[in-house]
Amino acid sequence: MPANPAPAVAAPSSAASLRAAGLRTLAVEAAGLAALEASMQGDLGEAFVRAVEVAFAAEGRLILTGMGKSGHVGRKIAATLASTGTPSLFLHPAEASHGDLGMVTAKDVLLALSWSGETAELGDIIHYSRRHRVPLVAMTAAPDSALGRAADIGLFLPRVAEACPLRLAPTTSTLMQLALGDAVAMALLERRGFTPANFQQFHPGGKLGAQLLLVADVMHRAPQLPLVPLEADMATVILAMTSHNMGCVLVVDAAGDLAGIVTDGDLRRHMAPDIMSRSLGSLMTANPLTTTPEVLASAALALINERKVQALVVLEGRRPVGVVHIYALLTAGVA
Repeated sequence: MPANPAPAVAAPSSAASLRAAGLRTLAVEAAGLAALEASMQGDLGEAFVRAVEVAFAAEGRLILTGMGKSGHVGRKIAATLASTGTPSLFLHPAEASHGDLGMVTAKDVLLALSWSGETAELGDIIHYSRRHRVPLVAMTAAPDSALGRAADIGLFLPRVAEACPLRLAPTTSTLMQLALGDAVAMALLERRGFTPANFQQFHPGGKLGAQLLLVADVMHRAPQLPLVPLEADMATVILAMTSHNMGCVLVVDAAGDLAGIVTDGDLRRHMAPDIMSRSLGSLMTANPLTTTPEVLASAALALINERKVQALVVLEGRRPVGVVHIYALLTAGVA
C-alpha cells in the first residue's frame, strides 16, 4: 500500500455538500493560478520570454505535444495559437513514433507538456528533437526529469496540490498548463501586432465572425449607390430613392465629394404642395453621419443605434463609396 494513501471521500449527500465540493475545487485551483502568477515574476518569467522569442523567430510552426490530459491541453493551446497568428499543430506522441515525426522540421519549435516530465511516450520526440536540432521547450513541474533536462528552455511550473480529493485526477495541474499556454499565445499575439482584421481572417464563421466583419464587408457599393448631383431636381431625387430602396439619396458636389443626404424621413417632414419645386439644398442634411470601410461593422451598428438613424454614409476621404444600412448589419448577424 502507498505510504501516504489518499483519504476516503464520502459521497456528498446534500446540496450544501455538493456546493462545498465545488467551492473547494475552485479554491485549490485558484491557489494554483496564484502560485503560477508568482512564479512568472521570477525564473519562470525569464524562461517565458525566451520561449516566446524563440517561437516568434521560428520559420516553421510551434508544435505542441503531450500525452493524456496534458495532450488534451496541448490540443487546445495549439488551436489558440493557430487562431491568433502563430502557425501551430498538435502532434500525438504515439503517432509520432509511428511515422508522424516526419511532420517536424528543423524550422519548427516543439513545446512538450508533461507534469511529471517522465512521460515515456515523449521519449522518441525528445530524441528526435536533439538529433535534428529542433528547439525544445518543456512545460513541466519537474526540472530534473528526463524532459526538463533535455529541453533548451524549461517552463517549470510550481508544484501545487491537485483539486481532486483523491490526489489523482489532473485538475489544478492541467489548469495551470492551460493558463500558461494561453499566456504564450497572447504574448505572441502582441509580439506579432495581431489585429482584429487579422483575427477575422481566421474566424469567418458564426457569431464571432459576424462581430469581426468590417463595414466594407456589408456596405452597399457603386453602382448600387443612390447618388444625385447637388443641382438635381426633386423628381430626380425621388426616382433615385425609390429605385435603390435604401431610404436615402447621397448628394454630391461637382468634384464627387459628399455634400449631404436626403432620407425618406426628410421628404415626409417637408411634404407640402410645393415640394417638387424645392431646392435640394433646402431639404438635405449637410453633415450626415459617416464612417469608413475599415471600421468594425459592430461599431457602425452601435453608432446607428446611438444616433437613431437607419444608415451611415461610407467615405474614402470626402468621396462616398458606400452606404451601410441597419438591415444589412442585422442580416449579417452583427449585434
